[in-house]
Amino acid sequence: MNIRLFSIAIAIALPACNTPPPTAIQGYVEGEFVRVAAPFAGTLTHLEVQRGQAVVPGAALFQLESENEEAARREAGERARRAEAPAADVRKGLRPSEIAAVRAQLSQAEVTAANSSRELARQEDLVAKGFVSRQRADEARTARDRDRARVAELQAQLATANAGTRPDAVRAAEADAGAAQAALAQADWRVRQKSVAAAVAGTVTDTLFVPGEWVPAGAPVVTMLPPGNVKVRFFIPEARLGAIKVGQGATIRCDGCPAPVAASISYISPQAEFTPPVLYTRENRARLVFLVEARPAKADGMKLHPGQPVDVELR
Repeated sequence: MNIRLFSIAIAIALPACNTPPPTAIQGYVEGEFVRVAAPFAGTLTHLEVQRGQAVVPGAALFQLESENEEAARREAGERARRAEAPAADVRKGLRPSEIAAVRAQLSQAEVTAANSSRELARQEDLVAKGFVSRQRADEARTARDRDRARVAELQAQLATANAGTRPDAVRAAEADAGAAQAALAQADWRVRQKSVAAAVAGTVTDTLFVPGEWVPAGAPVVTMLPPGNVKVRFFIPEARLGAIKVGQGATIRCDGCPAPVAASISYISPQAEFTPPVLYTRENRARLVFLVEARPAKADGMKLHPGQPVDVELR
């Protein structure tokens, strides 16, 4: 008889092992979803993932048509190459052959100026002897002055050629080339935005468009749930509020979970829920509850599902 009663007691006690502790608090799982979108509109050409698929950072998610952006990038590339050519040219200055040509012209002008000086001296001598008029000497002096001015002009040109391009002109040309490169980088960025990849690891929870549909700018195409974005929300009575703190451990139990899930409190609401502030009386104080959030480790995040009811036991 005693053995039979003992067996009945064990049979009654065994189901109780699966029930939550009497101190457990009811809560539910919530997810902070990542909604992946493109900043530009376009027709969806490729959808690389499906619901329930796990993705890693950098995995391709979807692609929009990008013919216009590709054409803009080619145009920006041509403009960048066109702007770089003048910048490279002004940095080089005159070519050696051009400087040699200026030197040759200077040598020729110096010879001409020397001849003009000798001709002026000859005409001055003839004027002094009375063989020619003063006008001939004046004409020779004008020719000499003109040839000397030509020599000075070519000497200045040669000095300028040897000095290279002015720094201001070089900076201006380089600024134009830099602006063209920036426009090319912007065009490249626009093209890349049409092919969207995952920024974080997670599970694809939904796809909101199918290939062939027009996707407005900024409209989410894929919804993901990273493991670290899973949290448990529950409400703590006002009487127990002073016994909990951020960072405190908790144990999460759910129907169908093979084992309890460890978590830690990450947020405690500073405001009460459900009870109007005017009813802060001792009789109604038990009705005050405060929202509390606990997060499991990333490795355990995928063991829980948004919307799932759970039991939370504070440690």
